[in-house]
Amino acid sequence: MTRWARVAVVALAGVAVGVGAYAGWQAIARATAPHRTTAVYDPAVLAGQPLWGYCSAGVYARRGDTVVLTSTGHCTSEGTVATDPDGVGVRGVFGPAAHDPSCPYPGHVCASSDINYLVVARDRIPWGHLNLVDMGVGGYRSVDVGTRALSCADIAIGDQVEINGRDIYRTGRVIEKGDNNKDPAYDGSYFPCMVAADTPVAAGDSGGVVLVRGIPAGVTSRSFGGHLGFTPLAEGLVQLGLTLCDTPDCGLTP
Repeated sequence: MTRWARVAVVALAGVAVGVGAYAGWQAIARATAPHRTTAVYDPAVLAGQPLWGYCSAGVYARRGDTVVLTSTGHCTSEGTVATDPDGVGVRGVFGPAAHDPSCPYPGHVCASSDINYLVVARDRIPWGHLNLVDMGVGGYRSVDVGTRALSCADIAIGDQVEINGRDIYRTGRVIEKGDNNKDPAYDGSYFPCMVAADTPVAAGDSGGVVLVRGIPAGVTSRSFGGHLGFTPLAEGLVQLGLTLCDTPDCGLTP
């Protein structure tokens, strides 16, 4: 049996971290972590940042003329309103998660990637910055014109990985690839591609963008013994009918 088959799978949204403990740990992390040196725009760029509850944000994309922000399908449900941390301001409304119309694996739901999206509230769209990803102390990353999100086939063992879920910047390397076909009693999601990295993760990282070789490549999805498991971004964008923003206004008129 391979290490991949032996490793326990826990959805990041289901990691047993109490809300009080999580909040306290976050306060300690903020007090001890390096401070960012880049500007925060208004409206803020939320790509790469904490989004809502235990969800982090991926990248800006468009669905027709609508600006959306990717996250994860296991973090919340369609129609959920994402508010600011104070519970007052509205950031947007979550759309559907990616899923296949049928699944050949009994007890499972099949999807290309563990992805959904937030329809961004009009007054929260950071026009002029939609091709940016805010990696916190790791700095802003620009999605240049013509950049293509990476697919499973584009990601190789040993590739460099970067994440910033919970606004905690971390790096690592890809260590394994395979599918996600586990006992449905504890993981009922089937994904044809799951990539493992040696990057530590915890509750609150779910949905955050994964950069591979500096390119948007994945959606933070699982914890494998406390380390990152992610599904490919390109396949998820296609399944949801989304186009990655690679210009400041994503080809739209503000």
